[in-house]
Amino acid sequence: MGKLEGKVACITGGTRSIGRAMADAFVAEGAKVVVNGRDAEKGQRCLEEMGAGDDAAFFAGDASEQSTVEGLVDFTIETYGQLDICCLNSGGVKMTAPVAQMTDEEWTLEVDWNLNHVFWGMRRALQHMIPRESGRILVTSSVEGKLGKPGIPGYAATKHAVNGLMKAAAQEVGTLGITVNSILPGLIETDIVRETGPESAIAMGLDGYDALIDLFTQESAIKRPNRVEEVAAVAVLLASDAGRNITGNMFPVDGGTMPY
Repeated sequence: MGKLEGKVACITGGTRSIGRAMADAFVAEGAKVVVNGRDAEKGQRCLEEMGAGDDAAFFAGDASEQSTVEGLVDFTIETYGQLDICCLNSGGVKMTAPVAQMTDEEWTLEVDWNLNHVFWGMRRALQHMIPRESGRILVTSSVEGKLGKPGIPGYAATKHAVNGLMKAAAQEVGTLGITVNSILPGLIETDIVRETGPESAIAMGLDGYDALIDLFTQESAIKRPNRVEEVAAVAVLLASDAGRNITGNMFPVDGGTMPY
């Protein structure tokens, strides 16, 4: 029997990269999963590739919008009758810049995408989990939620903020059989990193995308990018019965990047 047999999970940003790896790992361990993404065509392709049949479903929408995040939680419960694991994974940047050059539009986008989306999803999931006195909430944060580099102030600020939100929520529901944790990946060459990396490199004063990748990898002990499967393995642990006593914690999957 799998470690997540009989459990139901939802994942924002679940059709690719880290979220997709989580979805695949959860299904492999016996869970039913609802994945979220903006593109319906990509969502259907994801379900076909997963090959999980009725044990996987797709919910379309932009995770930077409240209606999408709350709708995902509601749809999961309507589809499978319960919600045991809520993974608030989506996030990123689009046109990042140093503080003095950052636009209000980019700042608002990053706050909605990286922070508000976590709050909306966490609140909705807890309203279901608290009466049942059971549940797991996993937040995908970042090493920049404990560090912070020049040129990505909105990303660093919002990732610090979700870690604080996670810790507060863990204290609020710790006696109710609900755990709340965040995972802090180091550099992973996800689709979003490839799409936004060149602009981020400029904002950080670096000479192109390759220099960005080199900076992050050289800061780590393993001297290579991390892998989505490595993040998913930690997610399975935290979502399983083995993680029932683990809450209010930040779990780096960064190859030894963080100094503490």
